[in-house]
Amino acid sequence: MSRKPWDLAFIAEPEEVAALRRIMRIHLGLWGLHDVIDGAQLCVSELVSNVITHVGHGTPATLAVSMSGTRLRIEVHDPDTRALPTLMDATSDSESGRGMALVDAIADRWGVQLLADRKMTWCELPTTLTSPNGHHAGPHLTRAEEVLDLYGGARQHVGVESSRLSAATAEEAAIAVIADLLHWLQAHGHDAEDALDRAQMHFESEVRVAGNSA
Repeated sequence: MSRKPWDLAFIAEPEEVAALRRIMRIHLGLWGLHDVIDGAQLCVSELVSNVITHVGHGTPATLAVSMSGTRLRIEVHDPDTRALPTLMDATSDSESGRGMALVDAIADRWGVQLLADRKMTWCELPTTLTSPNGHHAGPHLTRAEEVLDLYGGARQHVGVESSRLSAATAEEAAIAVIADLLHWLQAHGHDAEDALDRAQMHFESEVRVAGNSA
């Protein structure tokens, strides 16, 4: 899945926060990153609120979202290079200073970068992706990748490239694994077509369950 970086200009006003949260939810849903939606929305709220509070209402700003390896990276750009976010040891009763503490608790890491004409406050959230453009880690994918790695290594001696299989090579290897398993079932007196149908039913059922829980 391709997860292309995107950015959105906005005016730092309280009513914009809810709109940016909705946009974040939509984009992360399209990216299949349902597990980080809540955390990402909270980080967006705090980063934007920080601009409103410490830079000023009506400040032109930009939200930028991208992948940094397997982490989700959120950036908020604003034109004030003087008002720098700080991590405060705020108590639960404090009226201010809690925003970056929340970001610090949710994100793997965060920071502030000063540029020529603006500053960028960023944070990165961990995901369960196996690669930036890949899918979520899970028992099914883990087992499949282990089988493909082993299968690629076994076939390397007959001229099939292995190391880390390319997408096209991995697809061919997966098809070959399925075909070989069907041969194995048939050789041991099992109905290969029935097994394939049952496997398809299992796959479709698990996909539906995953979609409903997302």
